[in-house]
Amino acid sequence: MNTQVLGNLALQPVEPKRQNIKHRYMEALTLIERLHRRLLDVIKDDFERTGEKEVNPVQALLLFNISDAELTAGELKTRGHYQGSNVSYNLKKLVEAGYVNHERSSADKRSVRISLTQKGREIRARVDSMYNRQLQAIEEVVGISAEEFERINKALTRLERYWTDQILYRL
Repeated sequence: MNTQVLGNLALQPVEPKRQNIKHRYMEALTLIERLHRRLLDVIKDDFERTGEKEVNPVQALLLFNISDAELTAGELKTRGHYQGSNVSYNLKKLVEAGYVNHERSSADKRSVRISLTQKGREIRARVDSMYNRQLQAIEEVVGISAEEFERINKALTRLERYWTDQILYRL
């Protein structure tokens, strides 16, 4: 196995017995990214059909994930799938549009607690309703059962834990 050099980075060859898992790993990474983008498209389509123009799909997911909680932007980022600057920007827009309340912490003036307004709860309910409409079709048409989702979620959780360990322990 020869090591290929690209710029000053050496590309490590993959052992033939690992080629199959590498292919599956790369396919999974592509699917994860594509599924998230497709979910945003589904939310966008649902909102466009009903004339909702004030909230974009990322903001709708933020509202959904805030739910009934009162939390900080950092807590929201760790719960969801948001990039740091996007969370701040989108929260600012949601506050300005009246979907989110924000209040500075009395203990730590740098920390801002956020929660949904009535307007925000309405958008959250719309996203929840959309998910509920999809549940029957996912099981009956697509053929994905609760057990299969459990296996998928378990595998994705292990992958997330592995990536987290890569960062924390510099593996």
